[in-house]
Amino acid sequence: MSVYRAAGYEALIKRYDLDVIPNWHSSFVARETQVHKIEKERGTVKELYPERYWPGESAGEQLEFALKYDGINLAILFSVFEAMSEEELLRYLYSKPTGKYARRLWYLYEFLTNKKLPIDDLKQGNYIDLLDSEHYCTLDAGKSVKRQRIRDNQLGDKHFCPTVRRTEKLQTLDANALEQQCQKIISQYPESLLKRALSYLYTKETKSSFEIEHLQPSSSRLERFMALLKEAEREDFCSKEKLILLQNRIVDPRFADEAYRTGQNYVGETVALGKEKVHFVPPKPEDLPKLMEGLIATHTRMSDGSVHAIVHAATLAYGFVFLHPFEDGNGRIHRFLLHNVLALEGFTPKGIMFPVSAVMLKNPDLYDMSLEAYSSKLMPLIEYTLDEEGHMRVSNETAHWYRYIDMTIQTEVLYDFVRWTIERELTDELNFIVHYDRAKKSIQDIIDMPDRQIDLLIRFILQNHGKLSKPKREKYFDFLSDSETDEIEKAVWQPTE
Repeated sequence: MSVYRAAGYEALIKRYDLDVIPNWHSSFVARETQVHKIEKERGTVKELYPERYWPGESAGEQLEFALKYDGINLAILFSVFEAMSEEELLRYLYSKPTGKYARRLWYLYEFLTNKKLPIDDLKQGNYIDLLDSEHYCTLDAGKSVKRQRIRDNQLGDKHFCPTVRRTEKLQTLDANALEQQCQKIISQYPESLLKRALSYLYTKETKSSFEIEHLQPSSSRLERFMALLKEAEREDFCSKEKLILLQNRIVDPRFADEAYRTGQNYVGETVALGKEKVHFVPPKPEDLPKLMEGLIATHTRMSDGSVHAIVHAATLAYGFVFLHPFEDGNGRIHRFLLHNVLALEGFTPKGIMFPVSAVMLKNPDLYDMSLEAYSSKLMPLIEYTLDEEGHMRVSNETAHWYRYIDMTIQTEVLYDFVRWTIERELTDELNFIVHYDRAKKSIQDIIDMPDRQIDLLIRFILQNHGKLSKPKREKYFDFLSDSETDEIEKAVWQPTE
């Protein structure tokens, strides 16, 4: 007999033989020992409790334990509620009619299953928050529900409801340290320089977003995407009509969609003739309209609920790419939405654009991890077939796995990307322009030549790590003396060392 027995979600998963995305926290209770241990590995926590923590054998008691110690996992709760009988839950609820965990479970059952239990509305008692704001990122003021006297402060609605746990890293969001740090950085530069930097930042972000997907678009497609980025700080693109318009403006016109996709798509790669390796399967097309409706409603809900801009941007943008509503352009729209939210929520200072995609491009493993943290756990649950022509069919019910996603990891990764963008990428770009201007003035003091030639000269020296190569000098700058070349090289390279 095992020394420990599963409790909470682990016990319920075993009891009902459920296939689920594992919860980040799993619980086990000792038999006849008082050991209490916590084991952490790759973002997951296994907690071993002393015998006195054993909740009891009933499903209701295990559900209460799960909420108390494992947290609220909507996707697992949905699966448990689908598997357990209504009578099992009612027995527990009748035994604790006003208990805070019972009220939360009662509300969540009706929220997740869209079924009303045969229980009278509560007539008295204080309202309680559904999610504890110390442990979850929540709306600042949830919707009051009289029936259970609950304030629903979740980020989303019944069609799409992401969860973000308030981890140690995300606790720092409340201090607004990044916003203050960014303002401090840009205050050190004149407005004229910031305007020049903005043009370059738009170009860098545009190219990086395409390079992440290993695409080399035409100059006209780059210009269209850059024009959209400039609109991101002025206009909310999170509506069905605007998203479709956005997709049409980003992709090749031959692959523009008139609506959300009506076929099953997937992300994969060809590994041999006629063989595909599937990395990710988005929701079935029949589930997509309600999921997208929920995503858009959640965006509005977070805007109205004063959710931190990074949490808002992460849940919206990653939610979008996981739903994959179009045949083409999903990744670029996903990254565009990051800018859209950060700008509209006032996180990005006016006149500045964060080249987040450039940081993603420099940290591909971390970016891939943020996507695979969800997709790798989802894929074993998807039952699909792929025919010889590459058409996919998903045979099982999967909508709830996309509807209720824990996006804590994605939010943490975006936090890092934004922090690095401010601390490194933005600072480096602004300093580069300062150094470039100094080098240009120094060259003009040495020899008076046209701006275009000075720009070319600086580029050649930087590309060759501080030296003007002999072939380039002979071809373009044979009029320079050795001493002039020496002075110019020092002027260009010295500031960047």
